[in-house]
Parts: sequence; C-alpha cells; structure tokens
Amino acid sequence: MNAVECRELTRYFGRTVALNDLSFAIKKNTITGLVGPNGAGKTTLLKILCGHLRKTAGDVRVFSDDPFNSLKVSVNTVFIDDHLALPATLTIFDTLEAARLFYPNWDHRLALRLFEYFSFEPRKLHKDLSKGQKSTFNMILGLSARCALTIFDEPTVGMDTAVRRDFYRALLQDYLHHPRTIIFSSHLLGEIEDILEEILLLGEGRKCLHLPVAELRGYAVGVRGPAETVEHFIADRDLFRRERFGRDKIFVAVRNSFSGEALQEAGAMGLEVFPIPAEDLCVYLTARTKGGIDDVFSED
Repeated sequence: MNAVECRELTRYFGRTVALNDLSFAIKKNTITGLVGPNGAGKTTLLKILCGHLRKTAGDVRVFSDDPFNSLKVSVNTVFIDDHLALPATLTIFDTLEAARLFYPNWDHRLALRLFEYFSFEPRKLHKDLSKGQKSTFNMILGLSARCALTIFDEPTVGMDTAVRRDFYRALLQDYLHHPRTIIFSSHLLGEIEDILEEILLLGEGRKCLHLPVAELRGYAVGVRGPAETVEHFIADRDLFRRERFGRDKIFVAVRNSFSGEALQEAGAMGLEVFPIPAEDLCVYLTARTKGGIDDVFSED
C-alpha cells in the first residue's frame, strides 16, 4: 500500500517551475531519503505533501486524500524543518505538554527521556535556543509525535556531529519499534544512507532517480586510466561524469552494466574500476554538465 502518490505533479511560483511533471509513489512504513541540490524542489514537494501548499497541476494523494485542506492528512502528519513556528510564550517543556494534547500517538515518555538526554533547560523559550538546540528540540517533537507520515526537511541544521549521530540512531530505533512513513530531506546523504530504504533524487523539479538504496549503491562504477583506453572500454555506456587528470588520463562514471568478464578485462587493460558512492552519484546525475566545475576552465 502506498502512503504517497504523485502523478504529473507540477507547481509554479509565478513563471518559475518548482516541480515539473513529477510522478512517484512512496510505500507505507518506509524511510525515504529526498535528495537533490538547492533549488531542486524538495521543500516545495514536502510542503505540498503535508498540505501547506496547493499544487498547480497534476495529482497528489497522501493516505488516498488530496493533502490540501485535508483534516485526515493534517492529523496524521508532522512536518519538521528549521523554520518551525512554535508559541513564543511557552517554555520548551510546556511545548511538549501542548504537543501531548495535539498528537493522538504522542509518546510523552520518549519525549521526556530525549529532553533529559540532550540536557535541555525546561524553562527556556524555543526562540532563545541556539540553532543546533532548536534543531534537536524539533527532532524530539518529530519523533515523539509518531505520526503516520513524518517529514524531516533538513532537520540537522546547526547540530554538531555527535548530536546528528544520536538523532539518526534514535530515529532508526524508534522506527523499528513503531513503523511509519518517514521522508527525510538532507544534503548529508553520506551520513543518512544507512538508515534509508529508498532514495528519491530531484533535479530542477524533476525526478532523476527513485530506487532502493541497495540498488543505488551498485548503479554506477568509476573507471580511471589512459583516456583512449577508457573511452574504448566504456563505448556506448550511459555516461554520468568525465574528468581529466594529468596529461592523458581521465576518470568517468558510467552506468554499471558490465559483466564480471568485462571487469576482469578492464584490469588486464590497466584500468581501475571501482564503485561510485551514492552521494557522489546523486551529484553527477543532477549536474548541468558532465565535467562539473572543470568545464568552467575548459577551452571551447
């Protein structure tokens, strides 16, 4: 069963196309990573899914409902980002108490234990917290709400490395005991890759890729060696990246459709063949040129 379904979803802001003919589905009770460069349309998509924005065209369904002005979607969704608006006069402890009354699946025991673990001062106001502390407190709200659709949009802004690791571990632990549909938007794919089941990659408002993480890890390989030999070896393959280093050597990233015999042949030809990390592949697939920044310095 799908928790989210989008068909030809489009959203304009004036003449700017934020989402362009986007179609995908997210299964119920999965953790999906939403990735892509700045301006790819990630936040716009998430705000449409939780009912904060209306689509321009196409169809979107969350729990089989159009999320815009849907009470069903609102009650069963929590949206956490670094611009979360909370009551200015409530202490952060009182905010937890208020959330307890609002979310039907709220786990107050979990909220208090996380609150204590991260050493929050109960009398503080949310607006007086540091950026990292705000993100950590917002994370507590998102996890403790245990909504059927839980959305985290760049939730770790300002967090230090140790706190981010604790957050990822807490999210995975709670998900394993209380499965729900989680969409996690982040630029730090290398950090969150191990907790994701699927990755949805956007580029300029379009879907570039939507695959299980296990398939993405083997989706592409890198080949490095003498330019002429590399070009011969990758002939007719889907090319994602080409970089020149030295006088006559190149690195390429290509679709992994090589047989074991072909890979052995590459070694005999003096070529290096190695897997491409998922984070690097996502950069290559959304880049406007196949040479990256090197194209700026190339001669026409």
